Amino acid sequence: MKKIVLGILYLSTIGLVISCGKSEESSEGIKTNEVEGFVPNPQVVSEKPIAKLAIGDPAPPFNLPDINGQFHELEDYAENEVLVVNFTCNHCPTAQAYEDRFINLVNDYKGKSVAFIAISPNSPIAILPEELGYTDLSDFYEDMKLRASDKGYNFPYLYDGDTHEFSTAYGPTATPHVFVFDKERKLTYSGRIDSSEKPGTANAEDVRMAIEATLKGEKIPDEQAQTPAFGCSIKWAWKNEYTIKMNEEWAKKEVTLEKLSPSGLADLLKNNSDQLLLVNFWATWCGPCIIEYPEFITMQRMYGARDFRFVSVSMDNPDSFDKALKYLKSKASAVPNYLMDTNDKYEVIKVVGEDWDGSLPITLLIEPGGKIAYKVPGTIEPLALKKAIVDHPMIGRYY
Repeated sequence: MKKIVLGILYLSTIGLVISCGKSEESSEGIKTNEVEGFVPNPQVVSEKPIAKLAIGDPAPPFNLPDINGQFHELEDYAENEVLVVNFTCNHCPTAQAYEDRFINLVNDYKGKSVAFIAISPNSPIAILPEELGYTDLSDFYEDMKLRASDKGYNFPYLYDGDTHEFSTAYGPTATPHVFVFDKERKLTYSGRIDSSEKPGTANAEDVRMAIEATLKGEKIPDEQAQTPAFGCSIKWAWKNEYTIKMNEEWAKKEVTLEKLSPSGLADLLKNNSDQLLLVNFWATWCGPCIIEYPEFITMQRMYGARDFRFVSVSMDNPDSFDKALKYLKSKASAVPNYLMDTNDKYEVIKVVGEDWDGSLPITLLIEPGGKIAYKVPGTIEPLALKKAIVDHPMIGRYY
């Protein structure tokens, strides 16, 4: 029961609503949802057996929604000579490293009777913020839409994160993991895209070889037909004990608050460190500050193991110390937290910079040496800020 409650609470934070829907044949013979749009419902499920397909095994059937809510079935691709199924996801750095190669592969086989689909098998409720250090997005269904749009996906991107109903029948071991099937939908290849993870160092050679051989009806040599699939482990929904444990441990971390003088703030903003520094100026009386503040704690958990740290600076009056600390504790703000030790707000504005009009909140992403890499006066757009962090040369999306 504890797992289920925690999963529901987690989902409620992103505003998911559960509803029902089924697919039917449209007048054109294309399967569409009877209720417009697909509503995801990732949930804790009991452990299921995970298949391991062997060469020659038939492709397991599936019925999964794409990012537009339209359902896809195995039979929809019956006319294609070859079907390529790529189990991948948003957050994994290895999956991102192969992303452009897969897009190029799809382009190269246009008009050649080869169908490509990608399936995200991960349960988003089994993923910790700490596992998102190389990405701006998690593996929620809505995040998949954003990723596909950002990268211009030229293939259907299907979601199996609710209960892994179909992914377990294929048995991917990592993201990405590719399966190639012939006209009879018998498996001819399973494994990696190619043997070089770093972008720009390979061109999907293993999958290209498998497609070409399958198109010609040639048997792929045993030693080449199944290769290891290196990448991030699949986030099965029943493996969320560690997620629950880590969330509980973070909530128990000590939260402290120190007073900071204007001269101390000036030193802080110089960022004499080897890390990117994210600073948020906020106050307990500032509504937008209170609403957005939890996002910063998520970012610290996401990127804190890398060259990054988040610091909060309260602009409450010094005599509001207890009020500010109470709020920080309620948000598990286990980061360096400061309260400006002055009632002279204009002295603080002068330290931050004359182009600050004094309104709260304001957020600064500062490089070592004090150069501001990204500044947000007013409320942040969390995704835009995450992108600014992960795409900064000091961080990056790949190992």
